[in-house]
Amino acid sequence: MMILFCDKCREYTLKEKCPICEKKTIQNKPPKFSPEDKYGKYRRMTKNDINQEEKETKSKKSNTS
Repeated sequence: MMILFCDKCREYTLKEKCPICEKKTIQNKPPKFSPEDKYGKYRRMTKNDINQEEKETKSKKSNTS
């Protein structure tokens, strides 16, 4: 059994098609866990920035409709 990854949704799944967008998934391994994660702070900051941008985009779309 392999962990598969959807490039579009950026979600991990075990299915060959993404359950969210139905796009074909690819084999991708998640990063290894380390309690001494040197770059975790930067990954979390980037993830928060991306989530904030998505929220702003969704609110702009709903305001124009």
